[in-house]
Amino acid sequence: MHGPELILLLLGALLVTAVAKRFAAPAPLVLVATGLAVSFIPGLPAFELEPELVLVLVLPPLLYSAALDSSYHNIRANTRPIGLLAVGLVVATTAAVGWVAHLALPALSLPAALVLGAVVAPPDAVAAVAIGRRLNLPRRTMTLLTGESLINDATALTVYKVAVAAALGTTATWLDGTRTFVVSAGGGVLVGLVIGVGVRTIRARLHDGVMESALGMLVPFGAYLFAEELGASGVLAVVVAGLYIGHQAPKSSYYTRLQDTAVWRSVDVLLESFVFALIGLQLRTTVLAVEITAALVWGAAAVLVTAVAVRFLWMYPAAYLPRLLSKRVRERERAPGWRGVTVLSWAGMRGVVSLAAASALPLDLPGREVIVFCAFVVTVGTLLIQGLSLPWVIRKLDFQGDEEQADALAEAQVQHAAARAAVDRLDELVEGGDETPDHVVDRLRIMTEHRGNAAWERLGRQEDESPAAAYRRLRRTMLEAERQVFVEARDKRQIDDEVLFRVLRELDLEEAAIARE
Repeated sequence: MHGPELILLLLGALLVTAVAKRFAAPAPLVLVATGLAVSFIPGLPAFELEPELVLVLVLPPLLYSAALDSSYHNIRANTRPIGLLAVGLVVATTAAVGWVAHLALPALSLPAALVLGAVVAPPDAVAAVAIGRRLNLPRRTMTLLTGESLINDATALTVYKVAVAAALGTTATWLDGTRTFVVSAGGGVLVGLVIGVGVRTIRARLHDGVMESALGMLVPFGAYLFAEELGASGVLAVVVAGLYIGHQAPKSSYYTRLQDTAVWRSVDVLLESFVFALIGLQLRTTVLAVEITAALVWGAAAVLVTAVAVRFLWMYPAAYLPRLLSKRVRERERAPGWRGVTVLSWAGMRGVVSLAAASALPLDLPGREVIVFCAFVVTVGTLLIQGLSLPWVIRKLDFQGDEEQADALAEAQVQHAAARAAVDRLDELVEGGDETPDHVVDRLRIMTEHRGNAAWERLGRQEDESPAAAYRRLRRTMLEAERQVFVEARDKRQIDDEVLFRVLRELDLEEAAIARE
């Protein structure tokens, strides 16, 4: 893919994403559908998927950004179910899909069919998480989806390497694969932790938000490449580094947190738009690379059905059997409802990692074209079939989170305590001889008490506008009026651009502080 083609793809993907968001449609699914529609337009270049581009330049920052936003405490509390999904289900999917593919597609030997199973085993939760946030899925369900997607790529890529070696006739065995997985996973965790601690220590001494964010942007690439160079899991290294740095973020400066949030949200939008558009655009390349026959179509359909069905067959026993067999699980974990298990079972959409892994297969691997075609069918099929129907499933089951009221109450309680602590600290300073004018002290006290009361007002008023909301609305209007005056003054050359930019930044920070999504 050349430079102009890449810029054209990125620009088009961003435009489609903007339109999808404008109409509250799931952008990943709209991008895939658009890519499928335009892939056969005459004159368009062939946007071939380059595995190195995806696995080295796209996957690490997406995983790192997701890890930064993930809750370490929630993931730790759900380690057992996440492990069953990210490790157990990936292995089970590899075996089931491999067996069915071997029976349905005579062109694939059993080792080659297992390669296909490993390729399509890991779901990508980007589309599911986007839908879940929009429809207010429970927090635990979102944690399981996110935690699974953070780790399952590492499992699948390790199984993939062993299966490819077996398909090529090397001496690799599944015992060797298990040993490789353990070493790779342990090494990845260690590398990620070392890099996370090291970067956190360096950033704490920089005292420069821009430099701290710039260093943070190197973390996913450095962690991935360094771990892979050592024979460890680059995916796990990126995830562990992101979880550690994200967990330590409250200890960094406000500027660094604001900067990191803006930077990584922009990176997410750009890369996610790129990969989902690229998935759809693979239709022409994939179809032209293989001879389409009825047997191949039916075989690919069988693989798709198996990939979807095995998740259901795994989810229910994995959700309920441990509770029946272990008293400790019953005591420590809340019983999963069947609605949540059903939603998780249906949220198994595949993503770009499957296509990248298929495209990275050696050219001399027997049945390579068939594997690539089936991987495309499973990826696009799950995205369009499950992705488009997932909102309907969630609404039909009436499965929504009930944490909003509890979160609001907890926020109000802690906000009140925080405001009280701030006022007490202010009184200590004043009584200790601080010579700040009384009107400044009074203003600080009023502002702090206002923040403490605002959370209670939001909790108690569901329909009418609370005083805090009215304050924010009016203050934003006032800030916009101030902005307009400064812009007009710059246009009349009464002030320099440097003055305008400095004032705009102050106004923007104030608006960011009072704005509530």
